[in-house]
Amino acid sequence: MSLLPNQFYVQKQSSSVLSHTIASMAQKFDSCDRRILTLPAVRPCESISPATLLGSLIPLSRNICNFQSKHFATQRRNSREIIRQVSILLMFFEEIRDCNSLLSRSAILCLSELHLSFQKILFLLEDCTRDGARIWMLTKCEFLASHFRMIIRALATALDVLPLSLIDVDFEIKELVELVLKQSRKAEFEPDPDDKLASKRLLAILHQFEKGIEPDLNGLKRVLDYLQIKSWSECSMEIKFLEDEIAFSESSNCDEREVPFLSSLVGFMSYSRGVIFEALDDQNSASRVDARCGMETHFSCLSPEDFRCPISLELMLDPVTVSTGQTYDRSSIQKWLKAGNKLCPKTGERLTSTELVPNSILRKVIKKFYANNGISLSKSGRQSRDISRTAAPGSPAAAEAMKFLSRFLSSRLAFGTNQQKNKAAYEIRLLAKSNIFNRSCLIKAGSVPPLLKLLCSTDASTQENAIAALLKLSKYASGKKLIMARGGLPSVLAVLEHGLSLEARQSAAATIFYISSVKEYRKVIGETPEAIPALVELIKEGTTCGKKNAVVAIFGLLLLPENQQKVLEAGTVPLLVERLASSENTEQLLNDTLAVLAMLAENVEGALAILHTTALHLITRILQTSSSQTAKEYCASTLLSLCINGGVEVVAVLAKDSSLMPRLFSLLTDGTAHASKKARSLIKIMHNFHETSSLRWMSSAAPRAQCIRER
Repeated sequence: MSLLPNQFYVQKQSSSVLSHTIASMAQKFDSCDRRILTLPAVRPCESISPATLLGSLIPLSRNICNFQSKHFATQRRNSREIIRQVSILLMFFEEIRDCNSLLSRSAILCLSELHLSFQKILFLLEDCTRDGARIWMLTKCEFLASHFRMIIRALATALDVLPLSLIDVDFEIKELVELVLKQSRKAEFEPDPDDKLASKRLLAILHQFEKGIEPDLNGLKRVLDYLQIKSWSECSMEIKFLEDEIAFSESSNCDEREVPFLSSLVGFMSYSRGVIFEALDDQNSASRVDARCGMETHFSCLSPEDFRCPISLELMLDPVTVSTGQTYDRSSIQKWLKAGNKLCPKTGERLTSTELVPNSILRKVIKKFYANNGISLSKSGRQSRDISRTAAPGSPAAAEAMKFLSRFLSSRLAFGTNQQKNKAAYEIRLLAKSNIFNRSCLIKAGSVPPLLKLLCSTDASTQENAIAALLKLSKYASGKKLIMARGGLPSVLAVLEHGLSLEARQSAAATIFYISSVKEYRKVIGETPEAIPALVELIKEGTTCGKKNAVVAIFGLLLLPENQQKVLEAGTVPLLVERLASSENTEQLLNDTLAVLAMLAENVEGALAILHTTALHLITRILQTSSSQTAKEYCASTLLSLCINGGVEVVAVLAKDSSLMPRLFSLLTDGTAHASKKARSLIKIMHNFHETSSLRWMSSAAPRAQCIRER
C-alpha cells in the first residue's frame, strides 16, 4: 500500500512497541508525584505515527470516562459535562482505528491537540476526586471552573480545524463530533452555584474564628455535609492533605501566601474532627494507630544524615534517581549535569541517560521523618531547622480554632464518658505531635491533670493514648513543669513499670527522657527507687523503639554524676553489652548504647564494670567495621577511658590487635574533631606502651646476654 504525500494510513505496529509507547506516555500523565492543581501535560511529538497517537488517545479517553462512577464533592456539573463530551469523542477515535481511516497531517496535529487537552482534563478530574482534598477544591471552585473553561475552548478550537470530511468514518459518528463542537463552543463552565454558596459559608466560619467567635455547629455540619465528609477518618484525611500542602509551600519557593489560608483550613477541620465526630469510625482505626506507632518507631531510628545528598551534603528536598541507581537531590544533580559531567558522582560510572526519576518512596520517607521529628526544611534546602516556626499559629483563625478545641478536649478529658476521654486523649496526641503552639494551647487549657489521671485506666488504648499525649506535651517547657508540679512522676513511672502495653511503656520512657532534660528533675528521678530499674527492664523486654527510649532516658539521667552508681547497680552494663552484640540493632540504637557506655567508662567504677564483660572486643570490632562516624567516635572515646581507668592490662590487650592502629590513624583524617582528638590520645598511649615494653625487654635481655658471654 502506497502512502500519499503528507498522509498516512492507520497501520498496525508491533504490539510490543505500541504497548511500550502507551506505557511511557501513561506514566507521564499518571505520575503520583504531580502536585495538585498543576497540569504538566506532554504534547505528542510532531513525528508521532497515527497508530501510536490513537493507541495512547483511546486509553486516555477511557480513563476519563471511568470518572463517571466516581464521587465529585465539587465541580459536579462541569465534570459530568466534560466526561460526556469525551465519551462521544472516544467513539470517534475507536471508529478511526477500526476502519483504518486515512489521516492527513493536519488531522494528526488536531488529534495531538486533543491529546494535550485530554491530559489536562484527566489531571483536573483526578484533583476534583482526590482523597483528602475536598475542602481545598471547594475553596478553588472559581479556579477550577476557569480551567475547565479554558480546556473546553482548546478542545473546540482543535475540533474546529479538524478536517472531518476527509476522515473515513460513519456519518452518524461525524454528526456526534459536530454536536460536540457546537456544544463546546457554547459551554459556559461556570462555578456551580452550590459550590459558591458552600465556599461562602466556609469563609464566613473562618471569619468567625478569626474574630474569636466560636461558630455554630450547624454551620460547620452544613459545610461538611455538602462535601460529604461524614466521619472522623475523612476529616483526618483532609487535615493530612492540608498539612502536606503547608509543608510543601514552606519548603519551596512558591505559594507561601497560601500558607495562612491553608492553616485556617487545618484549624477548621481539626475543630470539626474534635468536636463533631464523637468516635473513631473505622473498625481498623486501632490497628492504624499501631501502624503509625510502628512508623514512628522506624523513623525515630533514622537520622537526618541518612537523607543528605551525596553531592551537596545537604538535606534532600526532591530526591531523584539516576541511571546508575544512585539518588541525589534534583537541584544538585541538575547542576552537575548542566556543567557537562557525564559520570555518576558517587560511583564514577558513565550515565546511560540523563533522565531523573523521582524517588517517590524516599520522598515520602523523608517527609514522614521530618513530620515525626518536627523538622522543616528552609527554602534554600541548605539547613534544617526545628519546629520553633510553629511557636506562632499559622493564622489568626487557626489560633482561635485551636484555643476553642483545646478547651473542649480538656473538658471532655475531665467530664466525658470513658469513650470520650479516650478519643480526647488521642486527639491531643495528634495535635501536639509537632506543633508548639498546639502544645501551648492544650497545656493552658488544663489538659495535663486529667491526662495524668487517665494513666491509671484499665483500658490499654486509653492508657496508651494518655501517656503518648503527655509525651508530646512534655516536650514543651511548661508541660514538664506541670507534670512534675502535679505529682505526675509516680504515675508515669507506674506506666513505665507495669504499663498495659509495650507501646505505653516506651512512651513513658521517652517522657522520662524529656523530663530529665531539666537538671533538678534528674535528681528527683534518680532518687526514685523504681525509676532506673524500670528503664533497665524495658531494655530487656521492649520493642526496638522501647529499648532506644530507655537507653536515651538513662543517658539523660547520667548527666547528673550522682546517678551513675545507681545505673551501675541496676545491672545496666551487661544489658548494654548484649545490645552491642545483637544483630537486631538499628544504627541509632547502637549509637545510643555506645554513648551510654562511653559516659559510664569515664569513671573507674563504670570502666571496671565494662571490663568485666566482653565489651572490649565488641567495641574494637565496631570501631573497625562500622560505617557510622558517630559510632566510631563513641568507640574511640570508650577505649580511651578504659585505657585510662583500666590500666596497663587494657592497653596490653589493645596493643595485641594489629588491625586497631590503622583504624585509629584513619580517624585522625576522616573522623570528627572530637573523634580525631580521642584517636590521637589512644595512639599516643599505644606508642608509649610499645616503647616501654621494648625498653623493659632490652633491660631484661642485657643480663642474659652477659651470662652467655661469661659461659
